[in-house]
Amino acid sequence: MEQSRFEIIKRWAKFILPTVAGLIGGYLYYYYVGCNRGCAITGNPYTSMLWGGAIGLLLTNWKSKPKQNEEKSNEVKK
Repeated sequence: MEQSRFEIIKRWAKFILPTVAGLIGGYLYYYYVGCNRGCAITGNPYTSMLWGGAIGLLLTNWKSKPKQNEEKSNEVKK
């Protein structure tokens, strides 16, 4: 089945937007809170942004419910 462009963009935006927000948040954390010497994560803007992006990506589907197969839902209704 062919999907429209809007559906494809919507599906990918659910992953990209939180990741970009995490990247921005990681940089802001580095800029305002980060240390200058010896800190593994906050001492470098790239590692801080990497961790922020990873956290943003992990939080993309924390509220969504898992989808059930149509067969299982049909069996329950019968």
